[in-house]
Amino acid sequence: MNGRDLVRSVKAVGSAGAPQALRTVRAAWRRRRTDAVGLPARGAERARVPGPMRDVEPGPGGGVIRFSRSELRIVVAMNGVVFWGWDGAEPLPSYALAGRCPEPDPRAVLEPDKDGGWRVVAERATVVVSRHGAVEVRTPGGVILRRDLPPRWWEPVGGGEARWMQRSEVAADARFFGLGGRASGPRLRNGTYRLWNTDPGRAFGPGDDPLYITMPVQLVVADAATHLVFHDTSWDGTVTLREGEEGAGSGHDQVGMSELRIAGGPLRCWVMVGTPARVLLAWASLTGAPALPPSWALGHHHARWGFGSEQEVRRIVAGYQERGLPLDAVHLDIDHHDEHQVFTVDQERFPKLPQLADELLRDGIRLVSIVNPAVKAAPGNAVHDSGTAEDAFVRDASGRLVEGVVWPGEAVYPDFTHARVRAWWGRLYQERLTAGFKGFWHDMNEPTSFNAFGESTLPRSARHFLEGRGGDHREAHNVYALCMAQAGYEGLRDLVPDERPFLFSRSGWAGIQRYGGTWSGDVATGWPGLRASLSLVMGLGLCGVPYSGPDVGGYDGHPSPELYLRWLQLGAYLPLFRTHASLRAGRREPWEFGAEVLEHARVALVERRRLLPYFMTLAQLARRTGAPYVRPVWWSAPEDRALRDCEDAFLLGDCLLVAPVLDPGSDRRAVQLPRGRWYDTATERVYEGPGQVLVDAPLSRIPVLARAGAVIPVRGDDGGLELEVWAPARGRSGGGLVVADAGDGWDEPEIERYVARWEGRKVVVQREGEDGVSEPSHPVRLRGLGAR
Repeated sequence: MNGRDLVRSVKAVGSAGAPQALRTVRAAWRRRRTDAVGLPARGAERARVPGPMRDVEPGPGGGVIRFSRSELRIVVAMNGVVFWGWDGAEPLPSYALAGRCPEPDPRAVLEPDKDGGWRVVAERATVVVSRHGAVEVRTPGGVILRRDLPPRWWEPVGGGEARWMQRSEVAADARFFGLGGRASGPRLRNGTYRLWNTDPGRAFGPGDDPLYITMPVQLVVADAATHLVFHDTSWDGTVTLREGEEGAGSGHDQVGMSELRIAGGPLRCWVMVGTPARVLLAWASLTGAPALPPSWALGHHHARWGFGSEQEVRRIVAGYQERGLPLDAVHLDIDHHDEHQVFTVDQERFPKLPQLADELLRDGIRLVSIVNPAVKAAPGNAVHDSGTAEDAFVRDASGRLVEGVVWPGEAVYPDFTHARVRAWWGRLYQERLTAGFKGFWHDMNEPTSFNAFGESTLPRSARHFLEGRGGDHREAHNVYALCMAQAGYEGLRDLVPDERPFLFSRSGWAGIQRYGGTWSGDVATGWPGLRASLSLVMGLGLCGVPYSGPDVGGYDGHPSPELYLRWLQLGAYLPLFRTHASLRAGRREPWEFGAEVLEHARVALVERRRLLPYFMTLAQLARRTGAPYVRPVWWSAPEDRALRDCEDAFLLGDCLLVAPVLDPGSDRRAVQLPRGRWYDTATERVYEGPGQVLVDAPLSRIPVLARAGAVIPVRGDDGGLELEVWAPARGRSGGGLVVADAGDGWDEPEIERYVARWEGRKVVVQREGEDGVSEPSHPVRLRGLGAR
């Protein structure tokens, strides 16, 4: 018995004195016993390295290079994506990839290189393998972007999963981004980051890591080019990063370093090279196009743990309507369930939920339901009984059901790594649809089990189907939420085939964008939490998840009026715009913070509604190109080092630059501008980039600047779509793309292309198509002509 864990157990029971506290103690000890019996003992290990090169076997797009103790498979695909796998690792099976692997490029040929090595030359990258197994990725011009040293791995002598380490070098000027949702980003500083989806169990801030979504996906931005690297294994691991220091010395002192350590799984890697836009396009083609949210999901959402009743929901909605504040969705948390049991409704507090949903829908407001994976372990619970009949729940190595503790108490967990279980779970959403819900919010799906000590998740020895391969929770943990999202998304497509599903998830993994978006989880109320909100959205976007957002106002605590307003103003320009708070936190309705905040909040909410056509255009483009709505300011100029170090502003698409206020008491702020002319959208004042400028940021608004020449689709005064055109600089032209939403179904709307240019003393706006130019399809409003 571990003395410290015994102390934790006593404290847990003593601090609460409730049945749930006692359950968490039992669950922690049960988890420990399960792993003590079910996990294989790790005895002596044998260290391995590839050894010297022996021979090669050319193949489509590359080939196989054999070393004395391993072999390396290299394939360059038609779209320029590079794959390599060590020790027989193939691209499939993979939870990250969408469908088939990309076709090999027949022009990419394995050929001898100097010093006894080999190389594969392709249009967008060259891969060079040394005779001892180092792998270099170079630009077409020959500049080295990354050098992966020969990997090391340690195999148990008696058999079992090998753990391995891969050390890589990048350019001294390179900067690291990605690794999923990181509160300390978006640029990842020197340090070690864990790859294990984790519920921190409390509200988090910038110093907390890991969080709910971790991915072995790095975006590396350097002067020479941008590249994305993905190590396709879902096992627990760490990434240690060290930025380079130019001019600090010679040799390895100057290069940046990334060291990846993984507890198991294949040694396989994907690399994409090019501009940020090209890299994210290749990533989306590999892992799947982002799901397109219905248009209403791009509006304003109001949520709270603790609405408590239909009357309270009506009161909140009436408050928005009486004050003329836009509202598009209301989210119901676990308090609307019957004793917190998933796929149930508390009939006392929500006796006429379908009727409530119909009333709200008539006013253009949708209901969104929380969905947790844990199922109360009690006969008579309909979900439990049907899941038992389906043999849907995770078992341990001895065949017993694995039980954890979540909100309903003792609970069992569906094994979403089985297609049959996903299909069963997907059918359960019919109950939610019948109750009137239009959207779904997956929570507690790391998965979380409350434990008095140790990890708050399932035993690592818990068994999973893993699509027929079989394995345990060490491999399944990080993809659990991804598979749950797949179950929900595919179930909704079957149940409501004419509507695009709306689903977002607290946890996930590479490929989660195929099924929906994410949100920050329980971000702490405070100015650091506000800054972390932006970091998470930007970092996830660079990992291919374009739709995400934070809990506006923070999950816990009582935000000051200023903090609440600044958070709301930021949220109005993020993809998922949702206020939310915990049961014990302060209110989050705009009128709760005084008359001045209410009026300023109204401006932000009305502006979000005005920009809805632009958000829908960005959503449509994200689905087709993989480009996030929220982009770092270096998106189009990654070689600009000043922009690369800017973390407190972002581009919203190509047209707008948003500079949120992230510190208290600020009424002006510095903004790092990309090249070109920019207009302050509130004052129409002109600024010239590149460079840093000082911009007014009164409490009434945050700085938002429009790129000269931008054509932005907005909602006009009559509710129709109009084009807001910002005058291009003299002698230059501009333009923009517009994708008018064709409803919440599956129709493919046309991409409209517009150009704005000077002709003599006037600005002309025209639509460009295959048949030439024509008049715009929508009314045009020209801005910036009287700018100072």
